[in-house]
Amino acid sequence: MDFMKQALILARRAAEHDDVPIGAVIVQNGRIIARGENKVQQQRNPTLHAEIVAINRACKKLGQKFLDECDIYVSLEPCAMCATAISFARIRHIYFATADEKGGGITSNAKIFETDRHLWHPKVTQIPEHADASAQMLRDFFRRRRTKN
Repeated sequence: MDFMKQALILARRAAEHDDVPIGAVIVQNGRIIARGENKVQQQRNPTLHAEIVAINRACKKLGQKFLDECDIYVSLEPCAMCATAISFARIRHIYFATADEKGGGITSNAKIFETDRHLWHPKVTQIPEHADASAQMLRDFFRRRRTKN
């Protein structure tokens, strides 16, 4: 299964309820155990990014606070808040499709894992073959939003 494609499907679903199109899936032993999409606008809660929604669901499903045997696939580079939450959840590996030059927390802006202050440093991999699809979805979303306003 292409886990990043699943994250992109969730990103499209987020856009349908006027949230920024970002999706995330958490995988354990080759199976998706949790899904998340941005719900900031839908729930009127600034912390409900796709990664946070997926982490909450994974912890609930597994009945534990650490997800050290899990990987997360995200359609956009996680922001600093989400990257920190991923670290606190001890997720083993972050895969993301497109970098976020303005709000990225890992490779583009905050670069939070470049310090020794985080107790848990997940592996990080960009999956470039999905970068264009994710970036185009974001561009289209913000273009529509600007046109609406």
